[in-house]
Amino acid sequence: MCRAAAGGRPAGDRARHPPPAREARTLERVQLLLDAPLAPLTTFRLGGPAGRLVTAVTDDEVIAAVREADAAGTPLLVIGGGSNLVIGDKGFDGTALRIATEGFVLDGTRLELAAGEVWTDAVARTVEAGLAGIECLAGIPGSAGATPIQNVGAYGQDVSATVTEVVAYDRRSGETVTLTNAECAFSYRHSLFKEHPERYVVLRVRFELEDADGLSAPIKYAETARALGVEAGERVPLARARETVLALRAGKGMVLDPADHDTWSAGSFFTNPILTAGEYETFLTRVAERLGADVTPPAYPAGRDGAVKTSAAWLIDKAGFTKGYGSGPARISTKHTLALTNRGEATTEDLLALAREVVAGVHEAFGITLVNEPVTVGVAL
Repeated sequence: MCRAAAGGRPAGDRARHPPPAREARTLERVQLLLDAPLAPLTTFRLGGPAGRLVTAVTDDEVIAAVREADAAGTPLLVIGGGSNLVIGDKGFDGTALRIATEGFVLDGTRLELAAGEVWTDAVARTVEAGLAGIECLAGIPGSAGATPIQNVGAYGQDVSATVTEVVAYDRRSGETVTLTNAECAFSYRHSLFKEHPERYVVLRVRFELEDADGLSAPIKYAETARALGVEAGERVPLARARETVLALRAGKGMVLDPADHDTWSAGSFFTNPILTAGEYETFLTRVAERLGADVTPPAYPAGRDGAVKTSAAWLIDKAGFTKGYGSGPARISTKHTLALTNRGEATTEDLLALAREVVAGVHEAFGITLVNEPVTVGVAL
């Protein structure tokens, strides 16, 4: 989970070789570090230091840290698992709040997760409990609190299908609020929380899962169905669904592995474009001109006024940015064209240069402007 705000510190080589925190002390139970490296807290392993890094392990500590920063007028950056975050090389000249709260409460088919819970571990526990609804979201890095912000989804499931309520601290009112699924205003990779990134800090997420006698939810995603050897709409044992998704993700470098630089990424760097009916027709013309009239791009109904969703990965590949593209320290993953990666010595500027090259190339080829999925802090495409 993350929030972005402007601010920075002197650059230099600290993005490559972050120094130790200048000072460490404990205020009551809250850990406070000054001039603290943030790169180790992100899956990209990029970015400069924060002026202050506060680690909170209870909801009350989270709220207290937010209120303190707001009262002082200090820029605030909220960090969960750091899997959807691109921090500038200058770092963040404010308070970075790392949410490390814990809590997994299962009552029948109702699940409540603290924002700091590791998402992929929580998914594994629901599968062990025999409950369906989020099993195809296995292996997604990050924290539970981030899932409603981005309306996290993969392999035919989105959290919006199972989230019932989100408990959040409202920085505008200074109160803790409980928002229903409808009030969260979920859409494709979007929500109320993403619409108003400076207003809400997610504390807890509540889900309604399904007891299907140990079976998964109906398999919706064609790739998953093929891997499972079933037809779309069929159910399979929960553990089998989870293991299959993990294998699919691992094959694309989408399961974290410190030894594999293909996983030093934010997963999918760009969202899949959603085109109006008219934009899609123009796109088809561009495809035919570039690739031939017999080439049909991926297309999926987007659920409104004839809108069509197409594949960002396909666009990137067909624009000439194939797996492993690049010669510098930031390159496209060797396993998946949608992941931009740090090969170990990259800076954030290296990553952004690659992202800008991809965006420009896709736009030139197909007239579509890709939108980055990770949140940027102190930088922009």
